[in-house]
Amino acid sequence: MYKVKLSAFEGPFDLLVYLIEHARMSIYDIQVSEITTQYLDYIAEMKSQDIAVGQEFMVLAAELIELKSRMLLPRQTQEDGSPAEDPRAGLVSRLLEYKQFREIADFLADQEEAASHVHVKPQEDLSRYAGEEDILLKADMDQFVAAFRSFLYKKQRLEDVRRTYEQRQRQRMTVEARIVQIRDMFRRKKKLLFSEMIKEDRSVINRVVTFMSLLELVKDGSVTAAQPVRYGDITVTLRGREKPAAGGERGTNG
Repeated sequence: MYKVKLSAFEGPFDLLVYLIEHARMSIYDIQVSEITTQYLDYIAEMKSQDIAVGQEFMVLAAELIELKSRMLLPRQTQEDGSPAEDPRAGLVSRLLEYKQFREIADFLADQEEAASHVHVKPQEDLSRYAGEEDILLKADMDQFVAAFRSFLYKKQRLEDVRRTYEQRQRQRMTVEARIVQIRDMFRRKKKLLFSEMIKEDRSVINRVVTFMSLLELVKDGSVTAAQPVRYGDITVTLRGREKPAAGGERGTNG
């Protein structure tokens, strides 16, 4: 187990990147079992020191556990005989994206630090030195069109980044908010399949949050969950207002 400074990490991916780099692993060939164990040890260390564990740390922990389980299964092949996609591909893509944004953030922080040591001379009135001569832009039509196209391209790129950020923000949800949504589903019917709850969620994070919300509802006795077939769909049934009797069914079978 690595000795880490608990306050040194700003989020779960910050910790995960640290563990991968410290173990001298390639980010394209992550040893999921080893990294998952180290990550869970870190979470346990936080709890032992009475440090509040953020929701995002627990969500990533659930994803790592799920990925660890998938890595234990035999790798299947596609219909054309080619190997199936590596289960780690999604995590690797997100880690690379995180490292890219972290490098940009570090660069901007360095620029801010450098700018803080720059002293600016107060502005003076230079109107008496200003002449009446007009300044003409020396550019032909082709140069002007090229510059205008470059401006439109950069503006479009900024709009795309903004829309992507807003979309990802909308996709993120808390366990509390998801529990409210699940309760609303039960207003229409008393029994649901887990696949029905997540059919609108394309995000893996949102699916994990839905599963954690379901566990909370099972824990407080609001619903019961049953899985008649291993790896099959989970049937969730709404309970009455009465609390379940001691020894009754709690949790997920299978």
